Amino acid sequence: MPTANTSAVKTAPYGSWKSPITSDLIVAQAIMLSDVRLDGDGIGWAEGRPQEQGRSVIVRAGPDGAVADITPAGFNARTRVHEYGGASWLMAGGTCIFSNFADQRLYRQGTGQADPEPLTPAPVSRDRHWRYGDGVLDAQRRRWIGVREDHTGDGEPVNAIVAIDLDHPGSSPGRVLAGGHDFFCSARLSPDASRMVWLAWDHPNMPWNGTTLYLADIGADGAPTGARVIAGGVAESVFQPQWSPDGNEVIFVSDRTGWWNLYACDVATATTRPLCPMAAEFGMPQWNLDMSTYAFAGSGRIVCAYTKAGLGQLAALDVASGSLQPIETPFTEFGSVRADGNHVVFRGGAPDRPTSIVSLDLRSGQYRILKQATDLLDRTELRIADYLTKVEPVEFPTTGGRTAFGLFYPPRNPDYAGGTGDRPPLLVKCHGGPTSSASSTLNLGTQFWTSRGIAVLDVNYGGSTGFGREYRERLRLNWGIVDVDDCVHGARYLAQRGLVDAGRAVISGGSAGGYTTLAALAFRDFFQGGASYYGVSDAAALARDTHKFESRYLDWLIGPYPQEEARYRERSPLYHADRLSKPVIFFQGSEDAVVPPNQTEVMVEALRRNGNAVGYFLFSGEQHGFRQAVNIKRCLDAELAFYAVEVFRIGLTF
Repeated sequence: MPTANTSAVKTAPYGSWKSPITSDLIVAQAIMLSDVRLDGDGIGWAEGRPQEQGRSVIVRAGPDGAVADITPAGFNARTRVHEYGGASWLMAGGTCIFSNFADQRLYRQGTGQADPEPLTPAPVSRDRHWRYGDGVLDAQRRRWIGVREDHTGDGEPVNAIVAIDLDHPGSSPGRVLAGGHDFFCSARLSPDASRMVWLAWDHPNMPWNGTTLYLADIGADGAPTGARVIAGGVAESVFQPQWSPDGNEVIFVSDRTGWWNLYACDVATATTRPLCPMAAEFGMPQWNLDMSTYAFAGSGRIVCAYTKAGLGQLAALDVASGSLQPIETPFTEFGSVRADGNHVVFRGGAPDRPTSIVSLDLRSGQYRILKQATDLLDRTELRIADYLTKVEPVEFPTTGGRTAFGLFYPPRNPDYAGGTGDRPPLLVKCHGGPTSSASSTLNLGTQFWTSRGIAVLDVNYGGSTGFGREYRERLRLNWGIVDVDDCVHGARYLAQRGLVDAGRAVISGGSAGGYTTLAALAFRDFFQGGASYYGVSDAAALARDTHKFESRYLDWLIGPYPQEEARYRERSPLYHADRLSKPVIFFQGSEDAVVPPNQTEVMVEALRRNGNAVGYFLFSGEQHGFRQAVNIKRCLDAELAFYAVEVFRIGLTF
């Protein structure tokens, strides 16, 4: 691969460097990859395509390697269960059953079928409808079983596990098989379809706080009978229940020891045993339905992914002995793990590799890439690889004598060097959740900054996933304090090492990360500006206005509302806008049901009244997280230009 001519390296201020990693290039190529599935000798996955207005398309690769779209034009395979969705489709015998985003109905798409057939009734109205996701096929009884979220009544929507009769399409919104809890997921049938397990939880818990795992027999009428609890509770998070191939055990992930580890429950004796106890995370927070970190690869072997110190590892676990053998791959992040015998498929990524759909042969250890989120690195004429910086995991001291973690990306551009004694500006990124984590997968959006001479620190502040339950619990009742402190201390740590310029540090985040951004700017005097992507400014308004899934999340993060109204006001940047004197740019979707637009607009107006430098972009048709190429491009360019003018005070070339 060609490299830059060192004699032609220019000296220019950090942040002003010209880069081939442009917003146009990123959005022209990038897609989102998720939800891997196996169907006989075929492999399916979902592609989110910004170039098609964010449409989600189901794609199938046949044994000959030929790839074809399954979802026809005019359909968008995406569910709004829990608002965040996931698991919007399944595939069996070449037939696909999927949720369509526009009307949230289930549809059946057979091989060679031109028009998908609706399986559930049409919405009563735009706001009164049913949502479906996380389904499995009960072939014996010819029905789809999964989660239904009923929005047809007044008040809070009602969640349940339901069955949809495949022989009478469109006749019923579903027969309830399990109800009585606020939330459900992961209904899974035993191999002979005689039993079923599922997860449930109730307000104020989120699924990473506490879930209950149920087991029931399936009666002659197709309904579960004798439901009993086999794991979990209000203070134990159970993740991804799955049947062993012989149907004798239920495998699941639990954090009962403080780490999400694998367990097996013997159905006959109701006894549970740990499979491979270790200080690592085999689970993750269930923001989306049907997240999968492991799969059976044969009768007594599990292929699993786990995380240690923020980086992932794939391994093979012998179920009988508990022996865990690492599987060497170049990837550091894994998801949607599926297997059939010696064939494993997963979504993977690494600091030098984009998100990819990967097929792995366990016998040879060889893998092949079926699809990448972007192919820019393969185009040698662009020399993109020359401009990629390497990630450096960092651990730094923070409040209370503790340590926190992050991923540091120093600037890199083979065509430029900073001036003598000059240090680069720093962009601190705050992930959402806030119980999510910084991704180690190559993100050209990050390289967009570093290739221009701007360092990036992606902070895994207290509360993040991947470091055990105790680390997650740091954020309990401390949202807006622990996360903010860790972002400030991480930036200071880099500045003290001489790696960045503390006087030109900015902070950016989306959703919960947007709240941390605004809180850091309002309550700490360190960052010189920031960007809030659909971020929370009024915590009390979020508690009052947000959707069901997160409506009681703040009980854990701040305290119950309205009992702790004073604390909500104390933690809300909106009520302390007079303390926020730095430039801020805001990005918001007009159809965001998680953080409604009024959250952002009230904050924008308050800062404008104060005379702050403020930017505001409202994107029509976008929800919580942007999916359309034109809007993603506009955000990147606008945020960079805003910092260049208002904070860095540098000239800029896109």
